Amino acid sequence: MSGLFIEKDERENSRQLVGRFVRALRRSGLVYRAKVSRYVSRPMSQKLKREAALRKQAAKERYRKMEKMGKL
Repeated sequence: MSGLFIEKDERENSRQLVGRFVRALRRSGLVYRAKVSRYVSRPMSQKLKREAALRKQAAKERYRKMEKMGKL
């Protein structure tokens, strides 16, 4: 796991312990890395890239055709 370990001191209450834990968690960067990795997307597969390129090409051809016909 993370290796983050906090022990309760003698005169420390629960609220102080939780606060110390949260500070240590922020300093470790675990929260930041978890939030960043949440939105990382996988690279597109070759099949999806090819299909996207074909759709783009077809849209360009439709646009050129409409332009020639004077509808744009």
